[in-house]
Amino acid sequence: MTAAPCVLELEGVRVARGGVEVLDVPSFRLHRREFVSVLGPNGSGKSTLLLTLMSLLPRAAGRLLFHGAEVASDREAIAFRRRMAMVLQEPLLFDTTVLENVESGLRIRGVGRAEARDRAMVYLERFDLAGMAQRAARKLSGGEARRVCLARALAVEPQVVLLDEPFASLDVPTRHAITEDLERVIRDAGIAAVLVTHDQSEALRLSNRIDVLHRGRMVQSDVPAAVLNEPASAFVASCVGMETILEGVVRWSARGEVIVQVAGQEIDAIAEAPAGEPVYCCVRPENVLIDTANPGASTSARNAFPARITGVSSVGPYLKLRLAIHVIRRATPGLEGAPAARQGTPRGVAARDGSPSAAQAPR
Repeated sequence: MTAAPCVLELEGVRVARGGVEVLDVPSFRLHRREFVSVLGPNGSGKSTLLLTLMSLLPRAAGRLLFHGAEVASDREAIAFRRRMAMVLQEPLLFDTTVLENVESGLRIRGVGRAEARDRAMVYLERFDLAGMAQRAARKLSGGEARRVCLARALAVEPQVVLLDEPFASLDVPTRHAITEDLERVIRDAGIAAVLVTHDQSEALRLSNRIDVLHRGRMVQSDVPAAVLNEPASAFVASCVGMETILEGVVRWSARGEVIVQVAGQEIDAIAEAPAGEPVYCCVRPENVLIDTANPGASTSARNAFPARITGVSSVGPYLKLRLAIHVIRRATPGLEGAPAARQGTPRGVAARDGSPSAAQAPR
């Protein structure tokens, strides 16, 4: 299958602010109809990346290309931005009606009043705002204001839309509803998108690719399943929701399956890693079963350990448990004389798919 054409590209880009380098991206490519999510903690360079992609920050080095042509001069940057759209974290609306706000981007681009109104109404309908067209924009709720910002950005039918945490501070039902509408509109329009977010569930739902930034550098860029199940480091694992990250050594490896020795325990995991390699064993919470009724019973789970519940805390609709695992050394056939750990930075391996770890609590 032929790869989709590249719409937006960075080559060897570095950005400095206040004399400090805050972004160093050797390569970034966004293809037609692609949806890329950028994950990372505060200060990792996510917003700086978006501003750089919009040609709103000076570059200390490197090139920005749009459909293969470099965007270099101020005149080229202005023409380039007219084919882009950006939605910021805080909704910024003009002190006028909802309809006039959505029309504004079209009018700035020279679209006639009648056509601008017709196109604006189409996007108000798509974001369930048609009944609010004549309302004062600055009297809307937070969720309504976000919908207006998204409708305004997409009404200009950009080739690329950049989204800087557009769902931040919204309640969960509103967030889910707006995410659903945004996904549908972008897919239907065939627009390429870059989303900055702290929420890995949004990234997994919306994205064709996830990029993880750390201190201004891209530390992993891959399809969501690879980032989720094969994190390049403990840092990446933490960005995609892994809270149980255990450092260990591969003691046995064959056909994509490994046995990792962690603090005297042996954990069966999925990875391509040679014996002796240091790794992080990453356990997702949804892959853990707790059996308090009959903890000594046999189980089909490949990883089953006796444990004691040492803490319980409420996390919204869920309970988070802290477990103290009882260390039981067990010998796996064929591991006698297995290699010791090699030097190097550990990388992530995921718990065996389809066989959740079962932490069994003794009575």
